[in-house]
Amino acid sequence: MIAVVYFSGSGHTAKLASLLAGGVVDEPVSLIDVERISDADWQQLDRADVILFGAPTYMGSIAAGFKTFMDDSSDRWSDQVWADKLAGGFTVATYASGDKLTSLIQMSVFAAQHGMIWVGQNHLGPSAADKADVNWQGAWLGLMATSSRDKDLMIDAGDSKTARLFGARIEVAVKRWRIPAAQG
Repeated sequence: MIAVVYFSGSGHTAKLASLLAGGVVDEPVSLIDVERISDADWQQLDRADVILFGAPTYMGSIAAGFKTFMDDSSDRWSDQVWADKLAGGFTVATYASGDKLTSLIQMSVFAAQHGMIWVGQNHLGPSAADKADVNWQGAWLGLMATSSRDKDLMIDAGDSKTARLFGARIEVAVKRWRIPAAQG
């Protein structure tokens, strides 16, 4: 199971989480909003094969709502409950740079502290003529998006496509790294 845990201040990150989940075809996906996280959600995170972390980048850093989730995971950290799970991250900001890399770095360090294995982006984007709008920001550590000025759209078409492709990449990674059940 792929768990997508996120904080969304204005709805852009929630939209990005949904788009990312839409790229997954054969694996169950659970979307978990940290503002409404329950004990059952924490248990889902503990059982997941992959946990994807998502938050907007505010003022050059991860949004406080997601940082609270990170702090609340400390019991799982001390017991290394999430060790050896796959992890990845995604963020959105108003501007193309928006200092989004700092948020992805925070998420990847957080995953490393939990003993997780990080999966980054692999889509070449603008260097391939047929993918001019895919990963146009050249983000390799994770998924970066720029919030759309069109509030009905929330995420522009290129970033939406990149999100679905990143979801598909995560699905391939979980299938590759999943340990088959012991045969008896």
